Amino acid sequence: MNRNYKKLAALMLCSGLLLTACGGNANNSKGGSENAAASAGANGGTQAKTKISWLNVLHTASPPTDTVLNKIEEFTNADIEFSWIPDASKEERINTSLASDSLADIVTLTILDNSSVRNALKSGMFWEVSPYLDEFPNLAAISQDTRTSASIEGKLYGVPFQKSKARNGVIIRKDWLDKLGLAVPKTTAELKEVAKAFTEKDPDGNGKKDTTGFMDRSDLVYGAFKTLGSYFGTPNNWAVDDAGVMTPEFATEGYIQTMDYMKALYDGGYINQDFAVTAKNDQQQNFAQGKAGIYVGALFDSKNLLNLAKGIQDGMELVMVNDITSTGKPEDRAIWSSSNGIGGLLSFPKSEVKDETELKRLLKFVNDLMSDEVYALMTYGIEGVHYTADANLAVTIKDTDLWQQEVQPFAASRPNETGYKIHDADPLKVEAERLIQENAEYGVLNPAFSLESETNTAQGSELQKIITDATYKYILGKMGLDEFKGEIDQWKKSGGSKIISEYEAAYKAVNP
Repeated sequence: MNRNYKKLAALMLCSGLLLTACGGNANNSKGGSENAAASAGANGGTQAKTKISWLNVLHTASPPTDTVLNKIEEFTNADIEFSWIPDASKEERINTSLASDSLADIVTLTILDNSSVRNALKSGMFWEVSPYLDEFPNLAAISQDTRTSASIEGKLYGVPFQKSKARNGVIIRKDWLDKLGLAVPKTTAELKEVAKAFTEKDPDGNGKKDTTGFMDRSDLVYGAFKTLGSYFGTPNNWAVDDAGVMTPEFATEGYIQTMDYMKALYDGGYINQDFAVTAKNDQQQNFAQGKAGIYVGALFDSKNLLNLAKGIQDGMELVMVNDITSTGKPEDRAIWSSSNGIGGLLSFPKSEVKDETELKRLLKFVNDLMSDEVYALMTYGIEGVHYTADANLAVTIKDTDLWQQEVQPFAASRPNETGYKIHDADPLKVEAERLIQENAEYGVLNPAFSLESETNTAQGSELQKIITDATYKYILGKMGLDEFKGEIDQWKKSGGSKIISEYEAAYKAVNP
């Protein structure tokens, strides 16, 4: 932060005119409007803008224009200077910046499993922010689970990017359910019966046996397998007991039950027989073309699936389900959490941020980025320019090209993505967002997410191939249970046992 601006720490929030431009939901601001009056000068004047540099990741082809940036700067009373790093080269660029100490007041770190990033965080290069978060209303609202998941060796070296904690579920052709007189399934057994009916009872009415139940892809994480695993009580990557003993998910009964379920789908023909080699794009295209009626994945994929079906399956209706269990008991409801809802950190290097006064100014800035007003700006743009909103704050984009140029590049920079009242007008997307927020209550976290294992860093991907290959072979009937367990033993002998012991030691160090 520019030292000439140190004394100008008071924040000038936006005027009533700007609040209107920010989307018309000033009454919903999380601390924003309350601070507007406090940020005015004692004699009715305004404070000068504070200069803030931000080393950030760009997920679009080009950086945004200044149109929305100017409004964000007005609201936060900041003069923001972005240094954009293309997403495709972020690992190399971030590693170089860390090594050369060529950083900024705020640094976006999204690759927390990168050894250079973790070593830099542990070295004391960045401020530990835990003692300060509760001084700011939006930062104070960050849950302890989120803070723990984003910590390194028990210390939080930045403000976590808060993503949807658990976004997956089951998307089903409702028009096919209705045609066959079937109810929306609530158990895995009922889901299998739907898959069987979609395969055998001609749901599209063309007189041919050319449909199947599930349309899946070659991905045991983001495809059907891990979500179905949640329904059978499989832990999220790792389970840990009260004594701190760690068990990998593939060594649990829930994992075996999930493999058995997938094998039954495969053997019965209720899933595309080439799922083990199907790419995501082909999976979605096949579903949109009416070749299957069940899709397991991110609930917000429903809108894309419906759009892909236009002109091909115009009668397609979809229903999203997020409360399936294997037992039929509501108390057994669970869904795995992707990255524990953590998208990285907004970190503050001590080389640039010299003292607590500067740190708190930056934390105040991030706090204000999490207001409803700035969320609206970074998500939809300026009301009347980029979008219109009805009385319920449902948004319709006016000009998609303009929005993509001036607004979309900011989306990945939002410190928090959930819990805001302004929303997309599309009813399917609204329902998906509702179910995703509901999922958070049942999300199963990975207890090893923030922990460190040198062996896992060095060999984890290679060792995981042993389990992935064995899982596919079991489902496809090329391997029995004893052979699968033999592959687990091979995983342990090849380094897996060291991963377990290292994770257990790391867990006990932060949970004495």
